[in-house]
Amino acid sequence: MTEQDNAFLEEMAGVEPLQVRAKVEIRKGDINLASQAARRKAAVTEVQTRDPNYLHTTDVKRIGPHDVVGFKRPGIQDGVFRKLRLGKYEIEARLDLHRRTVEESRSQVFRFITDCLEHDIRSVLILPGKGDRSEGDPAVIKSYLVHWLEQLDDVQAYHTAQPHHGGAGAFYVLLRKSERKKQEAREMFSKGRL
Repeated sequence: MTEQDNAFLEEMAGVEPLQVRAKVEIRKGDINLASQAARRKAAVTEVQTRDPNYLHTTDVKRIGPHDVVGFKRPGIQDGVFRKLRLGKYEIEARLDLHRRTVEESRSQVFRFITDCLEHDIRSVLILPGKGDRSEGDPAVIKSYLVHWLEQLDDVQAYHTAQPHHGGAGAFYVLLRKSERKKQEAREMFSKGRL
């Protein structure tokens, strides 16, 4: 033995080998099935918890507190839009957004429109307020509402309300007609034409 070997053995005196634990044999098929099931469960949970509200709260084009605005989708007749603009449709539901944050308004607008569609409500009034008393950043909710209404495919048209319904601080909104309402209209207008 060399001098190096002796020095090594002196240093290693009293050292005990590490304990080796018994290993469990894992079958790969079980791990793949378990991880696949976990991934599926996570994907289903994510879909269930995902917010269905797709309205954006990103920066939008601002409109003034007293601006009169209107919008109609292609296919909406001019007479229907004129009747909406003049406030001639019966207001079936109202949503007041005064003193709400942008996020609260976003949530309430989405839920309100969804509820109206479920109950075959077609003509509604939404009151964001003018926002002319907001210091520094006027008409925030009004600007966002205009943006959101155009994002919602079920909104066929909207227009600033007449003064007796809130004027520049309110909007008439015309929603998509349900299949049931379309059939009723067909039946009503087809009577006597046979």
